[in-house]
Amino acid sequence: MHIGLIGGIGPAATQFYYRHLVVASKAAGRPFRMTFTHADNAALVENFFADRRAEQAGVFARHIADLAAAGAEVAAVTALAGYYCIEETIARSPIPVVNAVEVIRDHLQARRTARIGLLGSGRVMETGLYGALDGLEVIRPDDVAGVGRAYIDMAQRGQCLEPERALFFAEGAKLMEKGAELVFLAGTDLFLAFEGQEPGYPVVDGGLIHIEALADLARSGRE
Repeated sequence: MHIGLIGGIGPAATQFYYRHLVVASKAAGRPFRMTFTHADNAALVENFFADRRAEQAGVFARHIADLAAAGAEVAAVTALAGYYCIEETIARSPIPVVNAVEVIRDHLQARRTARIGLLGSGRVMETGLYGALDGLEVIRPDDVAGVGRAYIDMAQRGQCLEPERALFFAEGAKLMEKGAELVFLAGTDLFLAFEGQEPGYPVVDGGLIHIEALADLARSGRE
């Protein structure tokens, strides 16, 4: 199946998706059919904080139309923050959208995890990943706004500074002390801080869950 991906929001997250999908394609023994389109990260951040859902959904719909014209059969956004307007996007999309919120919800329900610590952007933490974590006990940082700002700064820069890494690791440890069974990374760019590191507690990356769902689709259907 031909996968269409909206990238650029931010570039590091796009690279993260591409890198892991390439690894999955090698494991499958054949290249996946993938097409990327580049969206404007600054526009997404502006629309995100202003809660302009219709405007951002329109941007995504135009990108998905380009992906469909290139032969993509399904589409996905490579930034969890972009799913704040997912319903509006799906309503305007000419092809099915692989909804990360639903994929993550189903994965966590299957794990039977009761209490999770949550890191990501401020809105993602406040809303429990736009309702994906309903039914779970979600433990948030005491300073949601501060952690959220640090995350957005890192994502826009495309690089994790050591003070930011120390902040995220310390906040994750506090979440575990409050009774979380694991720390859930609900921001695609958090791999910049956690990938290849040992924070001292179990971590589940929401971006990787979404990527695996896309890889499953890419492995299916026509070659």
